[in-house]
Amino acid sequence: MPIVLSRVDDRLVHGQVVIGWGRPLGVDFIVLVDEGVSASPWEQDLYRMAVPPEIEIRFATVAEAGPALAGWQAGERRGLLLTGDLDTMAALYRANPLVVHRINLGGVHHRPGRRERLPYLYLTDDELHGLQTLSAAGAEITAQDLPTSPAVPLRALP
Repeated sequence: MPIVLSRVDDRLVHGQVVIGWGRPLGVDFIVLVDEGVSASPWEQDLYRMAVPPEIEIRFATVAEAGPALAGWQAGERRGLLLTGDLDTMAALYRANPLVVHRINLGGVHHRPGRRERLPYLYLTDDELHGLQTLSAAGAEITAQDLPTSPAVPLRALP
């Protein structure tokens, strides 16, 4: 099971992802799927600095990542699939629901129209409904900020 975590975190690559999740899960690579970052060499350089040399970081668009999911899953190296927003992760789920069948909501922070569901998770009612639709289609969605924290099932979110 080489994609060991599919995580939504609007802060993208930072210590909690690399140290908090990457090390305990033994990841060899991180795939950051983000349309803007994939087109920005200077942003890629910034994110590379946040990742230790033993972890490879790859940058992809949804169009590039979708067809590559099965290959990453079939490989021997352990990977973390990371997006900064719910729509991108939903697109990856639709591209390959067998690989992206478990989705971790990590850091989705306050923006206008969102309300607190958990201290680290803010969603609009439409975003929550979209996640419920993914769940009804077969996605297993939980919220969890750190691997040492209990996972909160989507159905338990207020």
